[in-house]
Amino acid sequence: MNNTLLFVYKSMKTENTKFNISEIFYSIQGEGSRAGMPCVFIRLQGCNFRCDWCDTPYALESNDDAEWMTGAQILEKVNSFECDFVEFTGGEPLFQKDSVDLINDFVDNGFLVAIETNGYHTFENLNSAAVKIMDIKCPGSRMQRFNNPDNFKYLTQNDELKFVVLNKSDFDWAVNYIKENDLFAKVSIVLFSPVFGKLEPVQLSEWILESHLPIRLQLQIHKFIWEPNTRGV
Repeated sequence: MNNTLLFVYKSMKTENTKFNISEIFYSIQGEGSRAGMPCVFIRLQGCNFRCDWCDTPYALESNDDAEWMTGAQILEKVNSFECDFVEFTGGEPLFQKDSVDLINDFVDNGFLVAIETNGYHTFENLNSAAVKIMDIKCPGSRMQRFNNPDNFKYLTQNDELKFVVLNKSDFDWAVNYIKENDLFAKVSIVLFSPVFGKLEPVQLSEWILESHLPIRLQLQIHKFIWEPNTRGV
C-alpha cells in the first residue's frame, strides 16, 4: 500500500454535495482483473435497470434513503480503512446526479478507482484514470435494449468489459456483439461471468475454450468466501 496516497485532502468539487449511499465497506475484490485485492466499496443507491438476476436488489430503488453523505464524509469514511483501492458500485454508480464529480474527486485524491457500471450513462466527463468496468447486458438479463454503444468511444486499454451469461444463447449473443463492435480491440480485458447459481462455471469454461477467443472467465469469488447473500463483503 502506498500510504502517501492516504489522508491527503485536495480540493473536492463534491465536498458538500450529498449522495444517497447504500453502504461503504472494506472487503476482498471479488471480480475483474483485480480480484483478490483488498478494496473499499462505495455502493450508491439507485439503478435504472432491473436485471432478472440482480444480486443487490436492496440498492435498486432511488427513493430508499439509505444514508445521505457528503463527498467529504464519504472520503473520510474511505480513508478510515487505510486502503487506496476504491470501487464505485451500485445499484448504478453513475445514476445519481454529481456522481461523476465524486468519482473524479477520488481520482484527484490519489486513489486507484474502479467503476462497476452498466454503461447507460455517458462516460464523457469521467477522469480517464478511473477504470471503467462496463457490464454489457445479455438477453438473459432482459435489459440488453438499454446497452449504450456510444460509450465505446470513451473506452481505453485501461478499462474492462463484462458479460454476465445465463445460458448458451447469452454466450453466443455476447460473442457476436463483441465481434460486431470490435470490442477486443477497444479494451485489453473481456470478462465472461456465469449467473451465480444458474450456470455452472465448468459449462461456461467449456464454451470459452471452444471459442478460442481471448475471453477471461470471471467468478464472483466473494460468494465462495462468504455465504452468497451476505452484505458488506
